[in-house]
Amino acid sequence: MRIKTVVFALFDIIGVALVFSLFLLIKPEPFHVVLVKYRNAFLLFLGIWIVVSFISNKYTIYQQSEPGKIMQQIILANILITGVATTLMFLFRVDYFSRLVVFGTIASSTLLELLYATICYYVRTALIEPDEVETNKISRGRQLLRGVFQPGKILRRRPKLGPRESAILVEIHKDAYDFVFSQANIESPETLIISTTTRFNIDTQLKDQFESIVNLKRINDIRYLNKFFESANAKLPAGGLFIDYVETKDLRKKRILHKYPFLINYIVYMIDFIVKRFLPKFKLTKGLYFILTRGQNRVLTKAETFGRLYSCGFEIIAEQQIQNNLFFIARKISEPHFPEDPSYGPFVKLERVGYKGKVIRVYKLRTMHPYAEYLQEYVYEKEGLEPGGKFKADFRVSTLGKFLRMFWLDELPMLVNVLRGELKIVGVRPLSRHYFSLYSKKLQKRRITYRPGLIPPYYADMPETLEEIMESELRYMDAYDRHPFFTDVKYFFKAIFNILFKQYRSR
Repeated sequence: MRIKTVVFALFDIIGVALVFSLFLLIKPEPFHVVLVKYRNAFLLFLGIWIVVSFISNKYTIYQQSEPGKIMQQIILANILITGVATTLMFLFRVDYFSRLVVFGTIASSTLLELLYATICYYVRTALIEPDEVETNKISRGRQLLRGVFQPGKILRRRPKLGPRESAILVEIHKDAYDFVFSQANIESPETLIISTTTRFNIDTQLKDQFESIVNLKRINDIRYLNKFFESANAKLPAGGLFIDYVETKDLRKKRILHKYPFLINYIVYMIDFIVKRFLPKFKLTKGLYFILTRGQNRVLTKAETFGRLYSCGFEIIAEQQIQNNLFFIARKISEPHFPEDPSYGPFVKLERVGYKGKVIRVYKLRTMHPYAEYLQEYVYEKEGLEPGGKFKADFRVSTLGKFLRMFWLDELPMLVNVLRGELKIVGVRPLSRHYFSLYSKKLQKRRITYRPGLIPPYYADMPETLEEIMESELRYMDAYDRHPFFTDVKYFFKAIFNILFKQYRSR
């Protein structure tokens, strides 16, 4: 397969160079003059062409089984190349470059690629026996099966060998097989085993419910992910298991950086980050993202994956990293919560317990991955709290979020809540419902009689444990009852002093 990739890539590069040269011939200046003028620009253009083609897997189209998908993959990749080239021309204002040369080269090279790919497809179809692909898959499955079930090797459960197990091992690694079926009974008719990226294959099952649902396709390729999880939830009883896997953002970065040579790998990762992480975050570019990717091979963090599962009525009971993928076993604990208007953008509105127990939505800059708010209980039970009352090893916080928290930038939008009268400058911190539930009942009843504040007492007292945080708030409320104005002024300047001179930072 790698030889085919190299052959297609070389054909493509040669074709682009020839087409580019032909378009230069139409310029009125002598060819050698124009060639010198466009030489550096062409090398940059060719670099963009090659990098984007590799990222979009254009050179692996021979793996596709349908000519329509082959053409779609080529066209989408070249649309992305056009977008990158156009953006660079606009940003650097290279007005002396001919648009006819640039866009003519892209259009003509696209036609050459389509012609070459179509010819290769029909030649391959004519030469390869129809059943050869399936025969190879079954053979590979049997080889893997022999690797798993070696004579004398003791497993927790050793299901009967057969075509079903062979087919499963074609889809997932043998270590993943052992992990998955340590919980789900492969022999039971109550276990639904599918390999799909669409909820259609769950919704159309004749049985109303299964004890376990095992999907052997990674969730990165599922476009309507929440709907897929909701369909799985509907087919499971309380306590039923849903098992799947994901390539997380960190594992994806590791794979890309190890796949390509140094420097090229970081260029590839940067472009991948822009297309797969930046574009879907904004409404104006989200549509372009789905046009280019069809929602496949999306980048998902561990926090977003687990957060989506919790929002859809599951809890994580086991997880294991296998072959650069994170496999998880989730148990149904409730019906889906159907989150309204989930946000991917830089601004978020978080539900907090406000004055008189009313739930308010405070504005902040995003510091956590999407759906992270559903994982507070999960992180608390798994890691607990660190000094200062924050969650330990909180994987929900993004890299940019750590920077924003360090300089308090994430809380600037909360000034909107101050102007709306939902918060005041100094006061008890507006807490999430889960964090609020960690407080004693007596303190819960008292603190909702005070309006929450942008600057909480613990920035002034700098407590380390949850008990010390509660004591700090009690001292503030006692002082506030006696002298409201002077107490807020005192706490305000003390908090500012700690931030500026003692380097107290949010984490």
